[in-house]
Order: sequence, then structure tokens, then C-alpha cells
Amino acid sequence: MATSGKLNIIPLGGLGEIGKNMTVIRYGQDIVVVDCGLKFPEDELLGIDVVIPDVQYLKENREHVRAIVLTHGHEDHIGALPYVLRDLSVPVYGTQLTIGILKQKLLEHDLSEVDLRVIKPRDLVRLGCFKVEFFRVSHSIADAVGIAVHTPIGVVVHTGDFKMDQTPIDGVVMDYHKLAELGNQGVLVLLSDSTNAEKPGYTKSERVVGESFDETFRNASGRIIVATFASNVHRLQQAITMAEKYGRRVAVIGRSMENVVRIAHELGYLRLPEGILIEMGEINRIAPERLVVLTTGSQGEPMSALTRMAMADHRWVEIVPGDTVVISAIPIPGNEKLVARTIDLLFKEGAEVIYEAAAGMHVSGHANQEELKLMINLTRPRFFVPVHGEYRQLKKHAQLAQCVGIPAENIFVADNGQILEFTRDKGYKNGRVAAGRVLVDGLGVGDVGNIVLRDRKQLSEEGIMIIVVTISKESGMVMAGPDIVSRGFVYVRESEALIEEARERVRQALEKCEMRQVTEWATIKSNIREVLGKFLYERTRRRPMILPIVMEV
Repeated sequence: MATSGKLNIIPLGGLGEIGKNMTVIRYGQDIVVVDCGLKFPEDELLGIDVVIPDVQYLKENREHVRAIVLTHGHEDHIGALPYVLRDLSVPVYGTQLTIGILKQKLLEHDLSEVDLRVIKPRDLVRLGCFKVEFFRVSHSIADAVGIAVHTPIGVVVHTGDFKMDQTPIDGVVMDYHKLAELGNQGVLVLLSDSTNAEKPGYTKSERVVGESFDETFRNASGRIIVATFASNVHRLQQAITMAEKYGRRVAVIGRSMENVVRIAHELGYLRLPEGILIEMGEINRIAPERLVVLTTGSQGEPMSALTRMAMADHRWVEIVPGDTVVISAIPIPGNEKLVARTIDLLFKEGAEVIYEAAAGMHVSGHANQEELKLMINLTRPRFFVPVHGEYRQLKKHAQLAQCVGIPAENIFVADNGQILEFTRDKGYKNGRVAAGRVLVDGLGVGDVGNIVLRDRKQLSEEGIMIIVVTISKESGMVMAGPDIVSRGFVYVRESEALIEEARERVRQALEKCEMRQVTEWATIKSNIREVLGKFLYERTRRRPMILPIVMEV
């Protein structure tokens, strides 16, 4: 695909969408992959669990893939690995916390033989013709890094997700020195996070949340329940620190939250004062004014711990008047209704709910416009590719790049699967590879496509009507039926006249088939479907799925 002297950058996910981040960097016969994430399904993807990138290109070139390198441990950057690594047996590089979270995820998918390699910021790893260097960035998860890929024709800098927090919770600031050093040496291509490209100014420091926590913990007279992303270790640390300050014990609820707290503590990223944690079974033995509950469910997920609490369906926690619930997150696009419903239910149960970012309970982990400009000015790339965002965000980021001096012809707003080809002096779009989405439903990976989704949509909107008829094999005459079963269309007991009339229409269709000596099952089913569909639409203005079943005796 790539010829000598030319570098290919191929995004397989993360462009024109939030999530599913994955980028291929290829020179000659060597390929390095940056991140391998998933995204959660939109409303129209009925029954789908997660969406992962189509990696057909990597499967076809598996002998050239040298490694997958990870920027951080969020699902939209590592979540597809349990599925992709079944087909690609390659080393995976990441920082200690990223690999710790990934290892737990792989164990849950019965994958224990994966070659996982821990790196530190400033480490340099040789992968084929590439030298891959990692540099520290700030984000809403600890141990996040950006990646500099030194290729034979120049350096490619991939920022990963980042913000420029001057006062991070762990005291380890972004590696501005390395970025400036790379800029002085010369950066060929910069791929930069576009999530907040529409937001002016600077993103607030994570410490702002700590100040808001302090005020809430000081004023709360009862139990405090904090819902946030399980992976936001710094947010969890601030909640635990406030609990210690005000003499409260902490219970952790939610499997992902429990896993992250355990892993982060074991690896030294989370400080837990002696005796501060309690088991879930002890929750009701602790006085409300002495308890903090850390829980999942900040996105209103139907089966999450916070949602079950709001619906009075949680085994250990029942919301009561006097509880203070802090939702320390903003809804991911598409989750707004779920979050709003959960907040309503919490208020109905008598809780005081603090949920707006304006209350200081959440700050973004992504860079706003001024930080994005600074990233470009530090690295001074010849070519610029905005990544990680909806199309409007990519476009806005491209405009910011022009504002700070990148020529328009050197900026590439691309689509997933588009091949971006670079030499030392030129860059252009040069064809496409297979890219798109693979739907995961239960144990099935990629076995649900557009036709199945269309059927699910029709069933969910219009219901189904099943017609069962038995036909003589010898004479072709109807021996039994037609019997009609309806689900999700009409309530049968209140629509007996309609069902009986539908049955009569089917009988008439079968009689016509007998008269014409039609014996092909497909033709008989088609006639039933056509006659019944027309009748039901005339009577109800609905189009249920019609499923004729013809049995032969």
C-alpha cells in the first residue's frame, strides 16, 4: 500500500464521530496502530451492545502490523481490543494504569495470552522502521500520553485526548518541553484532539471540582452519593480526600468502579487512607452523616447502580430525604434523556441533586480552543489533521489551525478509511480502505447488519402478525388454519373483529391460490403478505411485519 518514501496515515475510527478511535500509521512494510476504541450505540441501533471499528485492512496486512500503542485507558481508546486481538496477535504498549485496566478487560473476555508491554513517558520503542516515543499529557484519566512516531521521512505527533491543566491533581504536568523539542526538530504531521474545538478559551483545571466537592461535603448533613466516570481516578481521589477531611467512610458501588479503584490503588495512582473503605454490606450500619458512596451511573445507564437507586431497586442503597447526590459528569451526546430521567427520579425520592457543570462539579478532560492553538504553536507541524470529533468539530479545528498559520492546503479534514499520503514536502488524499462499524450484540461480532436492524426497527414500531396455515401435500388444500398470532400490533382481546376479518382475507387469498393451482410456498406466502398488508394498512394505517408460516402434511 505505502511505497518507499511515502507515509500513509489511515484513520479507521474517530473521525466524524465521538468514540471508536483508531489510527493506522504505515511506511513501507511497517504498520503501527494508535488506539483501538469502541463507541456506544445510538438509539437506532436497537439491541446492539457496542460498536467497534472495521479492521479488515489490518487483517489483510496482519504480517505488517508491528504493534498497537495506546494513549490512555478510556473505553473509546481501548474498548475494542478484546475483539480485535482475537484476529491480530500483536504486542500492545501502554502506560501502567492503561495496561492494568486493559488486563482486567481482557480477562473478562477470556484473553490471557496477549503480549502487554508497559511503557513510561519519555520511553522510546523501536517498531520496524519506526521509533515510537511517549510524552505525558493531562486528561480525565491518570497516566495519559501522547505519541510521537519517528518515521524515515519525519515525525508524526498524535496528541491522544488532552487538556493543558497547569495544576493537575497528581502534580505531574503535561510535557511541554518534549512538545517544544519536537517542534524545534520539525514535526511533519500533527494529529490533534478536536472534541472541544467549538469551545472558546481554556478548559478549567480538575482542581475546580475539588473546591466544589469541599463546599458540598462541608454543607451536607446526610449521606453523599457521588456518581462519576469510573476511570476518572483524579475525580475519585478528590472525593476520597474530602471524605477523609470531613470524617466520612467511603463505599464503592458498581463493578467498573470497584475494578478501577482496586487497580489504581494497587498501582499507586489512588491513595486510600487506612480504613476509609467499607464493604457494601456495611452501608446501612454507618450513620448517614458519616458516609460517602462512590457509584457508577453518571450517564443514566438503565442497569447502572445510580439508576437502580433512583428506581428504588438497589440492594444496598435506598434514596431517602436528606441524601445529597452529586452527578460529577456531563451527559455524553445521546444520553441526555437518560440522565434527565434519572435526575427526576432522584428528586422524587427526596434527594438533593447537584448535576450541572456550572455548579463546578465537572470539568472537561479535553482542550478548548486556546489550548488547541498552543498545541499547534508548540509543535509547528508542516501538515495538520484534526481527529477525535464530529465533522463540525474537525472543521472548526481546521479553522483554528489556519488562524495560527497552517496553510489551508496543508490541513486535511478526512473521513474514516481515507488514505492520507505524505512525503517530506507534500500531502494529499489518495484513495480509501475498508472502514466502518462492526456491531457487537451479545456474543455475536459483526453478525447483525442493516437488514436485521431494519427488522428490529419495524418490530419495535409496528409489531408483528404471524399467520399459520397447514396445507395438504397431495391436494394443496388447506387442512387447518389460518391461525393468527399478533404481538406489538393490536391487543387481540379488544380487536377480535379485526383479527377475524384478517383471517377471512387470508382464507380468500389461499382459495385463489388453490383455484390457480399455486403450490410454490414462496408464492403462497407472498400472496398472504400482500393481501394482509394492504388490508391492515387500510384499517389501521400501520404496517406490522407479516410472517406467514406454511406447514405441509
